[in-house]
Amino acid sequence: MRELHFKDNFWNTDITSTGGYDNIIQHLNEGRRTCKEIEDFMKARASIEEKYAKELLSLSKKVCGHNEMNTLKRSLDVFKLQTENVGLSHLQLAHTIREEAKKMEDFREKQKETRKKTEHQMDALHKQKATQYKKTIEFKKTYEQKCRDKEEAEQNMNRNATTSSVKQQEKLYSKTQQAKNSAEEADNMYNSNVCLLGKIREDWQKEYVKACEFFENQEVERISTVRSTVWTHLNQLSQQCVTSDELYEDVRKSLEQCNIQEDIAHFINLRRTGDKPPAPVPYENFYSNQRLPPPRQAPPINRRVPPIPDSNASGDVLYSTITEPSYSTIRY
Repeated sequence: MRELHFKDNFWNTDITSTGGYDNIIQHLNEGRRTCKEIEDFMKARASIEEKYAKELLSLSKKVCGHNEMNTLKRSLDVFKLQTENVGLSHLQLAHTIREEAKKMEDFREKQKETRKKTEHQMDALHKQKATQYKKTIEFKKTYEQKCRDKEEAEQNMNRNATTSSVKQQEKLYSKTQQAKNSAEEADNMYNSNVCLLGKIREDWQKEYVKACEFFENQEVERISTVRSTVWTHLNQLSQQCVTSDELYEDVRKSLEQCNIQEDIAHFINLRRTGDKPPAPVPYENFYSNQRLPPPRQAPPINRRVPPIPDSNASGDVLYSTITEPSYSTIRY
């Protein structure tokens, strides 16, 4: 496909028109705004990354598994450490993105400054061309009017050549010559201004071609820079993902080393209290387990009771006394 260029496609048939040039300048200004928008976008992303990084760093300082022990504790320590490292990597990413945004800002300002000289030169040429064209048109009008005046004077002289006196003919002839001289002078002025306008137009055309080539090169450079900047930005984000994954992989490796049985044994050895369970607690019925009260001792009695007859071998009757140990007033 044939390449298209600014210098071949932004002309106007009207010598005073700047429509093609204005379209180029408008497009370049829109390109500058695009650079500014990308710059602002990257600065905003950097702020987000910085805020996220600070939140992660703050999070990594929080208590997490403080009371754990042995292999799981080591894994949780690695988890916190790598969370901190991820936060630091995002902080570095924010710094890197800001540097890229600053490069875009510098590029945008550089293009603005280099364009300024060309734009000022073209604006001056446009103004000069327009001014000269206006003057040329005015001289053309004067020239045409002088030509009409000359023709009118000649016709008037010819009409009165046979009817007027010699003095009147001389007067008409003088007037005709004066109109002819004015027309020739106007013709020279008009022709001179047309030549000057032609030279200005040629100079403007050459400079306009150069300006179009310069603007096109700037546009090529701008598109290339924007594309490269966005590409670099995406590479930075991808690298951050890789870095984060590598840090998280350390946590996964640490978790692989976490031994459940080892942690159980470690806790048992550290906190054991004994290997014998308590004895069973028996069931005790409230009613069946009540005990009888102990027997009450009777107070001593100082009286005699009727004798209880008893027989022995001799046939004598025996009497018990209160002084005998076996004596009691209570019977069972």
